[in-house]
Amino acid sequence: MTNRVVLAIILALAASPLAARDSLGVYDGWGAFRDASPLRCYAIAKASGENGERGAYATIANWPARGLRGTVHLVLSREVTGTGPVRMAVGGKRFELVAKGRNAWARDAQGDAAIIAAIRSASRMSVSAGGFTDRYTLAGAATAIDAATVACAKSR
Repeated sequence: MTNRVVLAIILALAASPLAARDSLGVYDGWGAFRDASPLRCYAIAKASGENGERGAYATIANWPARGLRGTVHLVLSREVTGTGPVRMAVGGKRFELVAKGRNAWARDAQGDAAIIAAIRSASRMSVSAGGFTDRYTLAGAATAIDAATVACAKSR
């Protein structure tokens, strides 16, 4: 199987397996999907290297019923313990994230918007905490984000 097919299968299985899911496309290392109930559209990518094998992935989601658009969420390759910072680097931009267990997200909607803007113009992203780093390539991210945004906008 090609890397794209394997990626699509992994990504489809990674996010809420019981929902009715439509594939909106795979764009380089990023996929876009729409769940029917509840309606949710998202771009998703697994971390590169061994951390992707450990289940690390990033999503940018739209949940119309919850009034959420462009919400950044990461599942880290390891659980974050203690109170140390979780830092994201996207191109030349740096962000501090909120984390609990293996989950991390932006502090607020403005943080989400700033992260997404940085993702659109960068080629790589990394998230570091507690002595580990999850890395992502961003080829295809902007297209997957746009596909997810359009899919939820059309479904209203």
